Amino acid sequence: MVNADLLERMVSYASVTEDDVVLEIGAGLGFLTQLLSRACEKVIAVEVDSKLARILREQLHDLRNVHLIEGDILKVSVPPFDKVVSTPPYSVSSPILFWLLELKFDCAVLTFQREFAERLAASVGSKDYGRLTVTTYYRAEAELLDYVPRDMFYPLPDVDSMVVRLRPREPPFQVKDEETFLELVRTLFTQRNKKVRNALIPFLQRRGLKGRTAVELADSLVFHAKRVRELAPEDFGALSNEIV
Repeated sequence: MVNADLLERMVSYASVTEDDVVLEIGAGLGFLTQLLSRACEKVIAVEVDSKLARILREQLHDLRNVHLIEGDILKVSVPPFDKVVSTPPYSVSSPILFWLLELKFDCAVLTFQREFAERLAASVGSKDYGRLTVTTYYRAEAELLDYVPRDMFYPLPDVDSMVVRLRPREPPFQVKDEETFLELVRTLFTQRNKKVRNALIPFLQRRGLKGRTAVELADSLVFHAKRVRELAPEDFGALSNEIV
């Protein structure tokens, strides 16, 4: 991203203060890194591209509060941080989002591909509603803040983007077993247009229920006659709890 106004807005959206430790995923050429370094106590800048990491070391060597880590954000050890401000690589948006949602932090302001961002805050039943929506809703509040046209990037990408703010929170509904809940959401959305009972049968069979037993249980569960895409996040929680 090369638009200075938007970079400054991203820092502002995160309400970055001089006491914050900020994680930047995909530091690129360091434009955002330099802005952050002037606003916070410390920047943890992670860059997987070795050529860019070499440029960053030259560009940022005078900035004592920037800690540069070369490597894959999903594989390296990252020190504790308060906030995240970055434009992560779009090719790994989902893994990075799920990784972040497992961690404790105050706020994240991230630029994603527009279609991906819209899935984070989609309404129940819409074409964008899916696993990303439900999992994000369970862990955090997601706000769509800024539409970002492709000409704000260099080189020019093939897609438009959007700035999203995530605020982690306690889950808005209770589940008896989180692993079962998350697996249920992931599995059922691979068959989003099916009736819940039909999508549930193979899920139950993989958990050890055989033949008629799996069918009878699927028919007895709450929301069994609805389509998967029609279930609200809380409905997935209730369904998971019944299965447990």
